[in-house]
Amino acid sequence: MKGLIMTEQEKSKILLIDDDASLLVTLRDFLSFEGYEVVTADSGEKGLERLENYEPDLIIVDMSMPGMGGIGFLKAISGPSGEMKHSVLVLTARANMAEFFANVDVDGFIAKPCNPEDLLMEVARIIFLKKGSDNKKSSISAEPNKNILVGEDDSEVLKSITELFIRAGYDVESVVKGPETLEKAILCKPAAIVIKRIFTGMNGDVIASLLKEMPNTKEIPVVLYDNEDQATPESKYVYKGSGIRKFVHSHYGSDLIAAVKSVL
Repeated sequence: MKGLIMTEQEKSKILLIDDDASLLVTLRDFLSFEGYEVVTADSGEKGLERLENYEPDLIIVDMSMPGMGGIGFLKAISGPSGEMKHSVLVLTARANMAEFFANVDVDGFIAKPCNPEDLLMEVARIIFLKKGSDNKKSSISAEPNKNILVGEDDSEVLKSITELFIRAGYDVESVVKGPETLEKAILCKPAAIVIKRIFTGMNGDVIASLLKEMPNTKEIPVVLYDNEDQATPESKYVYKGSGIRKFVHSHYGSDLIAAVKSVL
């Protein structure tokens, strides 16, 4: 990819933290070539020292480091309610994502080792959104969030649900495995999540409880559905603290759309 042409004043600033010296140099050189100003640190402790005199647009941090590690670093830059004081992109293994993100609010994460192009897209996405947010803090958005995340592992059912939501004027993101729902919810911040109860990899009610514990997803309403379970009362899943706002005994798109409208 051809490097971006930027003046020193235009360059976005990145703090890159990783204890792998080789990777640190490789990513620093790659991001610098793409037009970013990059400052590095080889530990969470060094990262905190850098922040005393450096205000980055984005922090990229590895989770698996000695000392305070990535989790300790994130806690150190978190406010009282868990919100991050800086935009953060975490380098981690997707399989461990639920553990790492249960109590922290981050802007994105990417698997390690990472594809350089995927990393570059995530960096650009987060910085773009951050700057857009900074420019519009005093503005009120005229357009409501119409993005819906649908979790369904049956391709035909997913297709049917997605088509009906699109016809109803929603933008739809979809996942076909339970753990992917957590990742997508963090990245796209949907207006609502519609998810199957018995789901590949992780059941929908378990996902809802995890989302409820994560600062950046806890306010997203979840609609849980099960076409086969007609006897279970809604109260089994919908109660204070469950994260589920509506339980639907159906997988038909029209019923799910009605449920989403009722929780938004």
